[in-house]
Amino acid sequence: MHSAPAENVTRTARRASDSPAAHLLARAGLTARGVIYILVGWVAFLVALGQSSREADQQGALHLLAGKSYGMVSLWLLAIGFAAYALWRLSEAAFGVTGEPPGAGPRLKSLARSVIYAGLAYLTFTVISGTDRSQSRRQQDMTATAMQHPAGRWAVGIAGLIIVICGLVLVVEGARKKFMKYLRTAQMSARMRRVVTVLGMTGTIARGLVFALAGVLVIDAAVTHKASESGGIDKALLTLRNQPFGEFLMLVAALGLVVFGVYGLCEARWRKV
Repeated sequence: MHSAPAENVTRTARRASDSPAAHLLARAGLTARGVIYILVGWVAFLVALGQSSREADQQGALHLLAGKSYGMVSLWLLAIGFAAYALWRLSEAAFGVTGEPPGAGPRLKSLARSVIYAGLAYLTFTVISGTDRSQSRRQQDMTATAMQHPAGRWAVGIAGLIIVICGLVLVVEGARKKFMKYLRTAQMSARMRRVVTVLGMTGTIARGLVFALAGVLVIDAAVTHKASESGGIDKALLTLRNQPFGEFLMLVAALGLVVFGVYGLCEARWRKV
């Protein structure tokens, strides 16, 4: 049996997670997520056109901001937004996900997202303080370290497979418009509903394909025993650029990430939280 004090703490925490402040936290976090995807897509555009040597990933996007006159203010707002997103997802992991039936699956996904965005908040703070190092390089170092152990290549390969599966799940969710069930569609006009549906489908499918390609590269690194083959969004986009019609493919992928970012801003406005 639970003690009365423990039940009171749980009830108070649940009330806090439903408070206006918690809703503001969620919308701030979703806004930050939308902005970072727009920026990553923009950096990828510049890289595809040969106008930038930055990494086309979150860190490259943050450095693009850091170089602007309004950069520090923007970086602080993003860092706070990412931290807010992580806290909101953590509350979902604790108390359940709005729009999903009770169960461990949705809560575990929210917990994973909380960890990822806490890491992104930390990355943003390191960019602000100037103590960051290449995200792609760091990932390759981690892959190389893992592959030094006997079961390391298997672990890296399995991690790559999980990333591929997550990417393909996103593609299916985008194609099936699953994201719409999380939105307060009754508050949208019919035209806005159509616009948000197209943005969500296009952006989610593009994001899923980029993730799946990144996972394939991790698997390839495990098979070939070359840590340099692994990488995140940046490596996946550069791999696209090296294919026939690669510049066009990278521009399409970049546009897809921008579209997902714009959809993310719509989600920040209409998400059920």
